[in-house]
Amino acid sequence: MAVKELVIKIRGLVKIYDTGEVQVEALKGIDLDIGEGEFVGIMGASGSGKSTLLNIIGCLDYPTSGDYFLDDTRINTLNRDQLADIRNRKIGFVFQGFNLLARTSAFENVELPLLYNRENKKLDIRKLASDALERVGLGDRIFHFPNQLSGGQQQRVAIARAMVNQPSIILADEPTGNLDSRTSIEIMATFQELNRQGITIILVTHEHDIADYCQRIIEFRDGHVLRDYVVKNQRQASQDLKKAPAGIDARGGLR
Repeated sequence: MAVKELVIKIRGLVKIYDTGEVQVEALKGIDLDIGEGEFVGIMGASGSGKSTLLNIIGCLDYPTSGDYFLDDTRINTLNRDQLADIRNRKIGFVFQGFNLLARTSAFENVELPLLYNRENKKLDIRKLASDALERVGLGDRIFHFPNQLSGGQQQRVAIARAMVNQPSIILADEPTGNLDSRTSIEIMATFQELNRQGITIILVTHEHDIADYCQRIIEFRDGHVLRDYVVKNQRQASQDLKKAPAGIDARGGLR
């Protein structure tokens, strides 16, 4: 697939986990390019290597061998402090379980990454956190606690937290896995809007109907890329929500 400017370049990537008794080869020589502004869905069965790849892309883990370049920086040669700096500046994370702090407000959850930013003295933390919540449609829920928010609202807080440092890439690992059908599509509408604003999004999912909201799908099997293709008729989440009658989710089931 031809791309104009590469954000991610991966060559011969291998990841082996040594459990002491046996070695598990999670990635077996992956080659992959992802361009600026792409919305990529990664699919595959449990154990296929997709989450391992996401952890390496997110600078949370090192490959055993091979090369990973992020914006022309060879990531697998960096030390832990350098990796942490890359994560803080360039990458936002969204997880299936939301990972919000229960006793802090939406605003406090979102501002947390800014408190670890080495340049936070130069930042208007309050404005950045408020703006991030506005962008995901939660401007009127800033001071609500997680237990006062629905699952979809909690995930949008998590998305706001992921983007508050204004990263160029958002990595989402099964972000709709704990949500009902309609709420899942609402979350995908949020991701599509962020992607239209220029953010590169890489999303792991096991659901084909969720992957259809991405522009490109990469399927993994047994540590290899099985298929890599452009979605010909990308679904638009905002349109699906408009078509869903009240009381019926956008996939056609009762809410």
